[in-house]
Amino acid sequence: MATKNSKPAKGKSDVADGFRISGGPVIRLAEDEQSSVVRDFGDVVELSRVHGAPILFAIARDPHTIFTYWNIDWPTIFAKTAPVDRQVHLRVRGRGGIEETSAAVEPMAGDCYLTVPQPRGAYRVEIGYYQPADVWHSVATSDQVTMPPDSIAEIADVDLATIPFHLSFQRLIDLFRASNRDALAEIISRLQKRALTDEESELLSAEEWEVLRAMNLSLSDIAAARRAFMERASNEKLRERTEAILGFGSSSPSRGFGESSWS
Repeated sequence: MATKNSKPAKGKSDVADGFRISGGPVIRLAEDEQSSVVRDFGDVVELSRVHGAPILFAIARDPHTIFTYWNIDWPTIFAKTAPVDRQVHLRVRGRGGIEETSAAVEPMAGDCYLTVPQPRGAYRVEIGYYQPADVWHSVATSDQVTMPPDSIAEIADVDLATIPFHLSFQRLIDLFRASNRDALAEIISRLQKRALTDEESELLSAEEWEVLRAMNLSLSDIAAARRAFMERASNEKLRERTEAILGFGSSSPSRGFGESSWS
């Protein structure tokens, strides 16, 4: 009876069926597959890491409230140490550097509202952390914030503009092509006033409507802010003067004040 030779024939490779062990990947995506991946994920935007010096911005929202916004690379700040309480703090300092109030905040929140005691007061806001518990580490300090009065002036020329906090000043300047920040509020006020007036809104260009849409404020938001200002006017003469400035009258925006007022 014939028997099979169990020994492998000499001269044949020890690698069976063309397979071998490799220390790295040996199969690459074909060009068409790579193009498909690019198409599938082309719209995905990776969040950029914060660069540059820490920024703390503060502005008065009303006579007793300060809005703060910060842009800080916390992973770098806490690379070698961490706050003793795992939080960062906002400290409000009045004249002479005296601390008026403070609040613990989540570092990645990015913004916060702070209450201050005095209208017309001047404040600076500081953000930082404690490590150890009795040692303060300052990360950034805002410019001085001057709070508005809590009463209406008897005589005033008003340029009222509703400016959203989510847009940076530089972005607003770019949108409105303002040459300086002083003229920005006046330009925004004039455009918003035109949008709320029947005759003027019909004359707005497509570009001007696009600028208004970029601010992400509906006509109802703008109108509500202006009416709130009017309701606080305690002097009838000031009310009449403000009506003339803001363009209020018997007419109402032809486009309406609903959530879909931009559509």
